[in-house]
Amino acid sequence: MSQTWIILGATSTIARSFARLASGRGDGVLLAGRDIDDMAATASDCAARGAPLAEVIAFDARNASSFKAILDQASGIEGTLSIAVFVGSMPTQDEIDADPSLISGTIVDNFTGPAEFLTMIAPLLEARGNGTIAGIGSVAGDRGRLGNYVYGAAKAGFHTYLSGLRNRMGRKGVHVMTVKPGTVDTAMTWGMDKLPFLAQPEKIAADILRGADRQKDTIYTPLIWWPVMTIIRLIPERVFKKLKI
Repeated sequence: MSQTWIILGATSTIARSFARLASGRGDGVLLAGRDIDDMAATASDCAARGAPLAEVIAFDARNASSFKAILDQASGIEGTLSIAVFVGSMPTQDEIDADPSLISGTIVDNFTGPAEFLTMIAPLLEARGNGTIAGIGSVAGDRGRLGNYVYGAAKAGFHTYLSGLRNRMGRKGVHVMTVKPGTVDTAMTWGMDKLPFLAQPEKIAADILRGADRQKDTIYTPLIWWPVMTIIRLIPERVFKKLKI
């Protein structure tokens, strides 16, 4: 049975890599985001790589009125329907401290916007009884850290939402996977110093696709982040609050 991925936040660097990989193995892609011209170029690339469907559609996590058109188009797509959520923004903590109004947009981009869309499309996937939802969180959501705790809080909320959604959707044959990337070489991290275990977007995209195929519940990518974050989560709070991490 053919599979089509709705890719939210399709202009992100990781999303482009994911779309190319999925297309190369014969999956269709519906690219959803704000920059139509950028996505059109990616769609042409995906079609050349073998995607049976390669189309673009407007999506803005901060504008729920953009969701309905995607839902309408999704209902007409045949075969297995899957969703990959790459939506997000990451102002630095210093920027947020200087302008607290940035908090609301950070929460919407990384958590409430994607969660609202997934809640709206969930009945369609449940009715079909198949497909995958891959939600891109972050290792930053595993514990509140000095340098990015607002961003981390948004991702932590999304992690919890995906866990509950997994519990719900798994009963209907739909798999939900939480993806926790570490630092990735993208526009979000350009200019930042001393980034540990910096990974290329192609590596992250390949891990996401592999994890979805294997129906993993949660993956860390690159895998080195699993032991690292296990240790960080176990540090007592009285010690952790004194660390500059």
